[in-house]
Amino acid sequence: MPHNTTSFTASEAGISDLALSEFLAFKLGEEEYGIDILRVQEIRSFERPTRMANAPEHILGVVNLRGVIVPIVDMRIKFKLSPVNYDIFTVVIVLNIGARVVGMVVDGVSDVITLSPQQLRPVPEFSSAIGSDHLLAIGSLENRMLILIDIEKLMSSADLGLFPALVH
Repeated sequence: MPHNTTSFTASEAGISDLALSEFLAFKLGEEEYGIDILRVQEIRSFERPTRMANAPEHILGVVNLRGVIVPIVDMRIKFKLSPVNYDIFTVVIVLNIGARVVGMVVDGVSDVITLSPQQLRPVPEFSSAIGSDHLLAIGSLENRMLILIDIEKLMSSADLGLFPALVH
């Protein structure tokens, strides 16, 4: 039976945890994305990381965050967006992924958004730099649309190359 947009639920989008409703909104290029706020440890201003030899292009290097060595991933490079311009709005979102800490460079952070299950829409099937299995849903809020990312799946994916021990 086809679903109309008014009866769509989060479980139909493949989101099993209905409590997952608060997202940190951030910008990459012209698009706005959202990630589970519970994965965010902190937001820091961008500082040039120490480059690591033979690291993939999207891994800018590492920073020392209070004694923890944190890999820094530039999401614009990873998603093959227009040339990266680091400015005063560029920030690093520090994430807790399992027992690991990783930094994600984005163009800017806007706010924390609470979305109800009725505001979530399924992700359409198409080819993009972000695999559809790494996307949760499209969040719709007034005149804004957020692409909601399963940040744990994305950061631990084999193609990102961050956590080889986690890949089976």
